[in-house]
Amino acid sequence: MVAVIIGLQGQRGTQAQELMELQQGPPTDVAAPAQSLVQVPVRAGFPRLTVATPTGFIHAMPTVAGTAARRAAGALAGPLLYHAGGSVVLPFPQIYSIYWVPPALQNGGSTGYSANYPGLTFFASAFYPSHGLDNNNTQYYQTIGGTTTYINNFGGPVGVYFDSNPLPASGCTDTATPGNCITDAQIQAEITRVMGVNGWTGGLNKIFVLFTSSGEGSCFTSASTSCAYTQYCAYHGSYSSGGTTVLYANMPYANTSVCQASGQTEPNGDVGDLTASVLSHEITETITDPLGNAWFDASGNEIGDLCNFNFGTNTWAGPMAAANQMWNGFFFEMQQEWDNHTGTCVQVGP
Repeated sequence: MVAVIIGLQGQRGTQAQELMELQQGPPTDVAAPAQSLVQVPVRAGFPRLTVATPTGFIHAMPTVAGTAARRAAGALAGPLLYHAGGSVVLPFPQIYSIYWVPPALQNGGSTGYSANYPGLTFFASAFYPSHGLDNNNTQYYQTIGGTTTYINNFGGPVGVYFDSNPLPASGCTDTATPGNCITDAQIQAEITRVMGVNGWTGGLNKIFVLFTSSGEGSCFTSASTSCAYTQYCAYHGSYSSGGTTVLYANMPYANTSVCQASGQTEPNGDVGDLTASVLSHEITETITDPLGNAWFDASGNEIGDLCNFNFGTNTWAGPMAAANQMWNGFFFEMQQEWDNHTGTCVQVGP
């Protein structure tokens, strides 16, 4: 196990019980707008993207097929609405990356990443803040105690950790990765353990991103009702650990069959390019809606959902393929994000 710290200035009951906990959010008041994502009624014919957990919530990024179906049904229309008292990430996001590469998968299979995977995902987290795409977030705000504060366009990575600890026994069944699956509870346990090893603490301006190895799947619960590569490509959420809020994202390894849109490029010729875009989706949603009570629309979409797998125009010639972003000499094709000012998806904010 190797830890690299980078300075920046500036058995919870039975399966049935666990699933019930996750599917039941606070009761919906039909006479008033939902005040949290878990209260938004599920649109007929679609899976629930957001679930309440015992100490927080999860919000998933759908697969390409899931996104297309929601778009065709008119479920990606916006606008984003601010829900009174909701929190955003302030003053700036500090991003911690955890790469979990154990000696073997639960079924004995091999683990690993592509050649440039850690580098591309690291640079995506390093350069996303303070550039044009992140600038789009500055139109969003929080109003708490009568004080309105806008999101800043600043932040970046403060910690990276490569973990070779073995995986726990498979806690779920992801049909895309038979025999190899971890639940959200197991993901939270790993993040908390790594935080303890490094002396990292939680808080509303820190985002912990867990990248799992190729061949490893995940599901919300041991009941395996919503899983990677069938329902989602990634998710973000929050939980409480020792009385402190932990913001986190689960980043399953890139899957080109269900998490790469038609025409989506790999500017650096590596599947890490795909994960970089998913990472920007999760970071953006965490910044604008860290607790699931700030910015989302009437259908339960967050800022990244409204533009999922929408890339706009590629105007840069990357090393291996066209790109729509060039950050400090690094090329990416990042999904666009929702701009409430224009009511459209954009590559650069106002």
